[in-house]
Amino acid sequence: MGTDPSSPVRILVVDDDPGDVLMIEEALEGSDVDKAIDVVGDGQEAMEFLRGEGRHVGAARPDVILLDLNMPRMDGRQVLSEVKSDEDLRTIPIVVLTTSNADTDIISSYTLQANAYVTKPIGLDEFNDVVRRIDEFFGRIVVLPKRR
Repeated sequence: MGTDPSSPVRILVVDDDPGDVLMIEEALEGSDVDKAIDVVGDGQEAMEFLRGEGRHVGAARPDVILLDLNMPRMDGRQVLSEVKSDEDLRTIPIVVLTTSNADTDIISSYTLQANAYVTKPIGLDEFNDVVRRIDEFFGRIVVLPKRR
């Protein structure tokens, strides 16, 4: 069940808030799912990473993307739209992980084919718990598409 245990789950974190990135990394590192984490600070850099462009030439394809919605240059909605309309990238599961619980953001994210929408909890313990559950779900339960 789940992903090939001999190969770590590759997670791409797309978030412009350094504090949130640190909390996400710490929560992920606190779980015992074998993983590799890459971080980019906005949507434009996420697309460069996913396409192996600029300073991300040779970047490894992620198995899962944790995506914030509100970022400079290119926001999460634009990333969702580009990834899900790209023949090569659309199979990568995307979890929107954001502070917004606005119905319009939830509906637009699912309309743009997000695989899940999770609101960032305010408290540190709850935040850690949510990120670990996402990690556990994608690292142990979900069958992810094989990397090409």
